[in-house]
Amino acid sequence: MATLIVFHEVDDVGHWLASPKREEFFGPRGITVRTFRDPEGSNRVGLVADVTDMAAWEEALQTEEAAEAMKHDGVRPETIVALVEA
Repeated sequence: MATLIVFHEVDDVGHWLASPKREEFFGPRGITVRTFRDPEGSNRVGLVADVTDMAAWEEALQTEEAAEAMKHDGVRPETIVALVEA
């Protein structure tokens, strides 16, 4: 199991927090996530993700389904930074 911290910016933090898309996308893949927001009020948000299979994680993020979920949630893909627990 790998634990990741993923940061990125979104168009609307409230919409992103309320969206069911994360669970719809990650849940069936056995990935659990916890969400975080910047307390200073920026559009920066984050996830802690517990991933059972890093290859499956990487592959899943390259799918059209992932692109659609990110678009729905207002994720700015160019801002994504992922860190893997050492």
